[in-house]
Order: sequence, then C-alpha cells, then structure tokens
Amino acid sequence: MRFVLDASIAITWAMRDEDRPLADLALVELRSGSAIVPGIWWYEIRNILVLNERRNRISQGDSEQFLRDLEQLSIEVDFSQSGTQVIDLSRKYKLSVYNSAYLALAMRDGLPLATLDTDLEAAAIGAGVPLLA
Repeated sequence: MRFVLDASIAITWAMRDEDRPLADLALVELRSGSAIVPGIWWYEIRNILVLNERRNRISQGDSEQFLRDLEQLSIEVDFSQSGTQVIDLSRKYKLSVYNSAYLALAMRDGLPLATLDTDLEAAAIGAGVPLLA
C-alpha cells in the first residue's frame, strides 16, 4: 500500500516511550509498501529529534540511528506541491501550512493519510481523504 506519511506518525518510531497502534500499523504497511511525504517532512523529523534531544528524551546517537533507519524505508519526499492549494487548505480547515501540505499531497495523489494529529485528521475527513486505519 502507498500512503501519505505525517511526521507525527514517523517520529513515534524513534520514541521508545510511545505506544501508538496506528504508528505501528503504518510501519507494517511501509515495510511492504511505500509512502510519500511533502518536503517539509524532512525538516519536521529533524526538528522534532533535536527538540527531544534537548529534553533528554532521546540521545543524539539514537537520533542519528533513527535517520539511518528511515533511509532504509521506501519514503519518497515530494517537493512539487502547489503553494496556492496548500494555503487555501490551511485557510479552509484552519490548519498550519505545514499540515496542509500533507492534506494537499493526499488529495493530489488520491492516497490515504497516516496521521496522529487530530486537526489534520478532521480536515482529511472533511476533504474526503481516506485515513490509514
């Protein structure tokens, strides 16, 4: 299966104290399929890792290993999104522009979205985008 992967799902794989069945399902699907992410994902993942290093929730070594592990998965980073659509979705669903990038990608490619973000989930439902479940 191919789906849009939100950073909220992927980052749980790095955090040993996280137990999210949806994130586990996404990882299983990703190991046998593929995911696509907007370009912002690359930065979001790294930012979340650094913030959690500062909070002593994860070590720098564990962050670096997690990034190497991510490179082994079939995750395509897409930088070709329409800025107009992203901002329009942000306004319509009251999402951050970052989250709207995930929604726009799922809509464009007709793919299910994997997210733990409740606002993004609600927007996806409102837009008729299927959710990974």
